[in-house]
Amino acid sequence: MRIMIEFKNEVPLLKGERIDDLERNGYGIIQKEGGFCFGMDAVLLSGFARVPKGGLMADLGTGTGIIPILLRAKTGAKKLYGLEIQPEVADMARRSCELNGISGEVEIITGDIREYKEVFAGRLQRFDTVTSNPPYMKIGSGILNPLDTKTVSRHELLCSLRDVCTAASALLKSGGHFYMVHRPLRLSEIFAELREAKLEPKRIKFVHPYADREANMVLIDAAKGGRPECRVEKPLIIFDKEGSYTKEITEIYGY
Repeated sequence: MRIMIEFKNEVPLLKGERIDDLERNGYGIIQKEGGFCFGMDAVLLSGFARVPKGGLMADLGTGTGIIPILLRAKTGAKKLYGLEIQPEVADMARRSCELNGISGEVEIITGDIREYKEVFAGRLQRFDTVTSNPPYMKIGSGILNPLDTKTVSRHELLCSLRDVCTAASALLKSGGHFYMVHRPLRLSEIFAELREAKLEPKRIKFVHPYADREANMVLIDAAKGGRPECRVEKPLIIFDKEGSYTKEITEIYGY
């Protein structure tokens, strides 16, 4: 939604950029028309993830910073980090934090998930919460443009599911939680990679577009070093029979 409201700070916008209202704490986010924009999956993950008061949180593959910005609005986290490999996208996230006056609480890092040891040197095994809305699609046949922000965000060009799980486990303290949104079709692979990384699935929640349709997203909560016990929560339905958002969705969005 295009808006004309006053934010905490003024920041420069580049060609094709706009500011969208997040309807949380008066926060906005910079996005680029024609570029990759955050989707419902990221918002739902921010509603599913839990960050303890005074906790340390990291979002892997943060894009325009939507998840740490929303979790700053929703939780009492002490410090939140967003890691993004694409400089242009990371710059938008950084300016969004400045726009909202939260640069001191939310730090955007330009870097590669696969180089987590260097990127988070001195901070390994210290995080309470790690989140990720990773690329859903494996690399198959066909030519993909690695310079296109949408391609990088949707396909495993620059990181794999294993890379994300490995990095999350390395960042988390014992008992810390990793929250991820993904596609149900890859659930068996997801569980295998989580367990390989010593992350035990504890909660899963399927997301359905309508009550009578199959799930097209799954939210996963895995604990580092947790015991093998997993609860399947009540499914989340996006639209009611009339095509309007359900009450749970409007609450997550803050409408």
